[in-house]
Amino acid sequence: MTSMFLDHEEVKRLTNSTGRDAQSKALRAMGIVHKIRPDGSIVILRDHINKIFGGDSASNRKPIKNQEPNWDAIR
Repeated sequence: MTSMFLDHEEVKRLTNSTGRDAQSKALRAMGIVHKIRPDGSIVILRDHINKIFGGDSASNRKPIKNQEPNWDAIR
């Protein structure tokens, strides 16, 4: 069974850093939501990473709606 959180090694690979401050800085730069535990370790939800990096299946994605302006609304 896969854990709902990334493990320490996965955080190191994701951030390419070993120190908590450097990891946190890298995560913020990538827009990845994370928390710091009382012991100083970083917590990241695996589902969040899957969404950020497009790991969700194509069948779960909503189709992109037409991006055209509503020209009738500005008459």
